[in-house]
Amino acid sequence: MTVRAAIFDVGKVLYDWSPRFLYRRLIDDDQALDAFLRDVLTLEWHFQHDAGRPFAETSAELIARFPEHETLILAWRDRYLESIGDPVPGVHAVVADLDAAGVPLFVISNFSGEFWPPFRAAEAALFDRFRGFVISGDERLIKPDPAIYTLALDRFGLAADEAFFVDDNPANIEGAAAMGIIARLFTDAATLRRDLVSVGLLDG
Repeated sequence: MTVRAAIFDVGKVLYDWSPRFLYRRLIDDDQALDAFLRDVLTLEWHFQHDAGRPFAETSAELIARFPEHETLILAWRDRYLESIGDPVPGVHAVVADLDAAGVPLFVISNFSGEFWPPFRAAEAALFDRFRGFVISGDERLIKPDPAIYTLALDRFGLAADEAFFVDDNPANIEGAAAMGIIARLFTDAATLRRDLVSVGLLDG
């Protein structure tokens, strides 16, 4: 079959993302910041939200372990959008060109179901170009679980070999490719554009 749709990851493909973006505004000592992100608000802790656990549960557990950091932990709920950085250079222009060419656009993202709606609303200018979304926290499925790709293909009405998927995580690319999806690891916008040309979704 011919590739006819593009599926994007969000974090570090469409937008830069790091807990450091938020907490460097709240902790002005570099060593204290590094320690907080290493020992308290870790990526492993945050990824529970991507898997569907509610912040009320995860934060209560973390505050019980680190009561002295309660205010900083609760800032993750109140100011989460500040952990999302600038658009990744050049990628939004690629999305615009795909949309202008009539290519159906979709998202599969490991993202909290609680934090996704305000982010989606804040970035409507970009996300309104997309026709469908699979958000891990809503589905309680997380990349690279094969089930999340199966769900996405069914929801988007695509056969695996009709879909081009871009993600910054090699494990997620391997998982998608194992399902028969045309999957490419994201490095930069120029490489992404060349990949899209190579599968016929953009003109060279």
